[in-house]
This record gives sequence, C-alpha cells and structure tokens, in this order.
Amino acid sequence: MKFHHIGVATNNIDATVLKIQKYFDVKNISPEVYDRNQEAKLCMLTMKDGLRIELISGKVVENIVKKRQYLYHTCYCVKNIEKTIKELEEDGAFLVKEPKEAILFDGKKVCFLMWELGLIELLEEEEL
Repeated sequence: MKFHHIGVATNNIDATVLKIQKYFDVKNISPEVYDRNQEAKLCMLTMKDGLRIELISGKVVENIVKKRQYLYHTCYCVKNIEKTIKELEEDGAFLVKEPKEAILFDGKKVCFLMWELGLIELLEEEEL
C-alpha cells in the first residue's frame, strides 16, 4: 500500500479551502464534485510538497463534524483492491463500504475499511 491522501470532514468546503490556503502552500484545487456513490461533495487539494487533502462534506460526515472530529480517513493506493480487502480482513479489519467507482478519481474503485489505523480508504491504481 502506498499513501495517497488524508480525508478531512467539513460542513463548508469553500471556507475550509480558504483556511488551508492561509497556512499551506496550495498548488492545485480540484473542482468540487458530488459523488452519488459516496453520498458526498468532494474536493482535492494538492500542496506544493505533494501532500493531498481531500475535503468531504455532506450526509456521510455530518455526525463527525458535529463532534468536531474533522480527520475522517487516510487513503492508500493498492494494485488489487479485492486482494487487499481480503488481506486486511484476515488481519482484523472490517469492510465499511464495498468497492465503488469514485468520480473524484476518474471512476477508479475505492472502498472503506475500519482497521487499527482508523478508517482507511483504498484506491485501486494500476501503477503505484
């Protein structure tokens, strides 16, 4: 697995983008998209040092935002999402959301698992 991004929950993507720009050297901001499969509005920020922060708003994160728990997930790229799910489940993880195509990642499959590292997202990439 290779680190890809952190996911941050917010109730206002635009306001959060402005706060991040105030403190970080942002190189790129993706257009905001709504992903029906994830039931969320999403936006990816890429810093000049390569760090990526995905901003997530909508029903899927409402409860954790109310609790002021903004760090939502950590995402890792994997070559074979199904194989990695099985391996992680054998190591105690459990699947939270089945693999689905993600609009923000050009239709590549993503899934979510709860593991000792917290909520993790797997993003299937052909090349790591």
